[in-house]
Amino acid sequence: MNTKSPHKYQNINYVGMFNVAGIFSLVLILGTLVMFFTRGLNYGVDFRGGVEIQVKFKDRVALGDLRDLMTTKNVALSQLQSIGDESQNEFLLKLETDKGGDLNAISNNVGNVLSERFGADKFEILKTDIVGPKAGAELRISAFKALFWAILAIMIYLALRFDYKFAPGAIAALVHDVVIILGAFILTQKEFSLQIVAALLAIIGYSVNDTVVIYDRVREIEEAHPNLSTFETINRALNETMSRTIITSLTVLGVSLVMLFWGGSVIHDFFFAMTIGVILGVYSTIFIAVPMTAFLEKYVIKKA
Repeated sequence: MNTKSPHKYQNINYVGMFNVAGIFSLVLILGTLVMFFTRGLNYGVDFRGGVEIQVKFKDRVALGDLRDLMTTKNVALSQLQSIGDESQNEFLLKLETDKGGDLNAISNNVGNVLSERFGADKFEILKTDIVGPKAGAELRISAFKALFWAILAIMIYLALRFDYKFAPGAIAALVHDVVIILGAFILTQKEFSLQIVAALLAIIGYSVNDTVVIYDRVREIEEAHPNLSTFETINRALNETMSRTIITSLTVLGVSLVMLFWGGSVIHDFFFAMTIGVILGVYSTIFIAVPMTAFLEKYVIKKA
């Protein structure tokens, strides 16, 4: 009778790499914390409060000329970007409001400046979003609460779905991914807005899905081969699921990269977060979440 596993896999010691990966991740997390308290996140209008105006011109207008106009007229412009193809002549203006003031008046002032320079019939304001500083602060708090509750719900699910020993590793991996992505946004000073929170929630879901697949395989091997040690079981599970992990991750990463480079400026930051998140999700699942379960099993649970 053939007792060999039908799964063909490489015998790579992923658990043995946990120490090196842990030190590397710890350095990245500490670096993120230092940058957070020294530089901070570049909050968007959603979280900081301000005015966001989308305008479309009938004739071609250069981005530099529009920026110079706003500077000359003392409009507190925080960001100006083109939307879509240049032929569409659409721009997104984000206005600073840190100094206070009537937000409606600031919005109307932009319309007056554009009318004076180009003529009232030469442009159309497609959208105006106004968020007060207080509302922005409340949205910011709610966004971080959403991340916290999502991670907590996943921890409870994993503890009930598998065993409580699996939950800490998965949660450590999720927190690891979120913190390092925040570090990337602090480093690049890209705008942190509601769409980035949506990206973080999507990344949390993607990462935990990958982790659950491996945890399922760990449990199957434990039942089929109870004589194997925890380290051997987890290494085998990682090796047997590696082809699935690579194929799935490369597929998602390919789509994310296409949208990052050719999707346009409006969704660029969203897919910037998604691209980093997909890479981190695979890394943290293999080198953080599952190996941490082995270490907890050996050095904490058994000792207790």
